[in-house]
Amino acid sequence: MRLKGKVALITGASRGIGREIALRFAGEGATVAVNYRSNKAEADKVVSEIAAAGGRAAAYPADCSKVADIEALAKAVADDFGGTDILVNNAGVFVPMPIEDTTEADWDAQVDLNLKGPFFLVKAVVPAMKAKGGGRIVNITSIAGENGFPNASAYCGSKGGLANLTRALACELAPHRINVNAVAPGNIKTDMNAALRGPGQEAYVQMITERTPGGVPFIDPKDLTGAALFLASDDCRAMHGATLLVDEGWAAW
Repeated sequence: MRLKGKVALITGASRGIGREIALRFAGEGATVAVNYRSNKAEADKVVSEIAAAGGRAAAYPADCSKVADIEALAKAVADDFGGTDILVNNAGVFVPMPIEDTTEADWDAQVDLNLKGPFFLVKAVVPAMKAKGGGRIVNITSIAGENGFPNASAYCGSKGGLANLTRALACELAPHRINVNAVAPGNIKTDMNAALRGPGQEAYVQMITERTPGGVPFIDPKDLTGAALFLASDDCRAMHGATLLVDEGWAAW
């Protein structure tokens, strides 16, 4: 087991990518703190599934766009499990719209959760990681942080910021044996983009399919868990500030 004895805090872990990473990490021996914002029932299902498989997990409510909630979350995990060894900044929001229609609230919602939240979560867990002699931080960015997309400028800005934040934090924290890296998903099949895959979106799905070298327009969230596991394990101890693209070849086109 590659994560045996480690405590992993995964934000936005009640569904989608976060859920699959939580299950994968638990299967590799990690104790998992399953963060959720509002869907306690789904978070409890993740915890129950981990427990049924012989693992250890607990659910923690927190809005990861709010610093007070972030600080309380980190403290609760430290009180229960002795601090965080692995942080996965996964919680995010995507609100596609033209710039003319984007309000200040739309901007703030995406930047606060996608960029401000990860910054302050890292700040909250770093003291414990330093005390333990090291740690792993995995930021879930996006191909929208590597490339531009129309009608998604606020989202692209937030994810591009997170990609560069990953590099900056890696430079700062590497001397403390804390590895900061990122996984950049391509188009993933999650609730967040369900509207882009529904009725009336056939032309868009066809365009995505043709634009993706791997020929898979929307990736199963499970296909991201191997990259996240690698960056959370000792196998990545020589990696700092790197981004692993899991995008069916989108960025290579």
